[in-house]
Amino acid sequence: MKMVELFLGEGWDVLPAGGSTGEAYIARQGDYQLFIKRNSSPFLAVLSAEGIVPKLLWTKRLESGDVITAQRWIQGRELKAKEMKDTSTAKMLAHIHGSSELLDMFTRMGNEPLNPAIMVENMFMQVSLYAIDDTLITEGLSFLEKTMNRLENVQYVVCHGDMNHNNWMHDEQENLYLIDWDGATVADPALDLGLLLYSYIPEERWADWLSYYGVALTTSLRVRMHWYVVAYTISEMLWNQNRKKYEQVQEYRERLSYLLNSSSCPR
Repeated sequence: MKMVELFLGEGWDVLPAGGSTGEAYIARQGDYQLFIKRNSSPFLAVLSAEGIVPKLLWTKRLESGDVITAQRWIQGRELKAKEMKDTSTAKMLAHIHGSSELLDMFTRMGNEPLNPAIMVENMFMQVSLYAIDDTLITEGLSFLEKTMNRLENVQYVVCHGDMNHNNWMHDEQENLYLIDWDGATVADPALDLGLLLYSYIPEERWADWLSYYGVALTTSLRVRMHWYVVAYTISEMLWNQNRKKYEQVQEYRERLSYLLNSSSCPR
C-alpha cells in the first residue's frame, strides 16, 4: 500500500479494497475515487474495451517491474444470489465466451488450455503430496478418470473460473460487470456454465437460462458440466485441506457427496 501512495503522490488516501490477493486498493482524493490494482490480469484492457469490467483509465509500469492499473470507481453493488437467475448473466457470459479478442490475446500470451487429464493428474499429485487419505476424494477422482472419455472435443473459450455472485456487479446505471479475472483460463465453456448453474439455478430452469446464453441443454453439455463441477469441488477440498481450513473442507465434502450420488450424475 505504501508503494501505491508514493506513486500517486500527495493528496491521495489509499485503503485496502479487500480480496484474497491483497493487491487491490481504493484511492481517494476529495470526492474522486479510483480502483487501483497491482499486477492485475494482463488482458484487463480487452476486458475494459468490451465492457466486461469497469473502464480502464491508465496503466503504469514501476521501476520494480510491478504494473499498476487504475479503473473507474463505480458506486455499484454485488449481485445477490437470486439475481444470478436473470437473463442478463446468461447474455454477459455468452458475450465473454464468444469474444475472439479475449481468446486471441490469452492465446498470444502463451497460456495453455485447461487440460482435463492434467487437472486429474495434478489432483492425484496433491493427494500424494499432502498424504490425504479420504475415501470420498478417491471416489471422486475415480469418477473423473472413468468419465473423462465422455468430454467431447469442443471449442475452448476464455473462462472466468469463479462464478461466485460476489464477482458480478451492477453500477449506478445497472450495467453488469464480471470482475476479478486473476484465475481466468482457456477451457471448455462448460466449466463456467456448470459452476453457475449448479450453484444458483434450479435444474428445471437450466434449459431456459441456457436458451438466453445461446445453447441447448444437451446430454453432452450435462456430462461436461457435471465433470467440471466435480473437479472444481475436489480441487477446492484439497486447497482448503492444505491450509487446514477444515470447516470449508467439510462444506465441499458434503457437496462432493451430493454430486457423486445424485441421480443426474453420469455413469
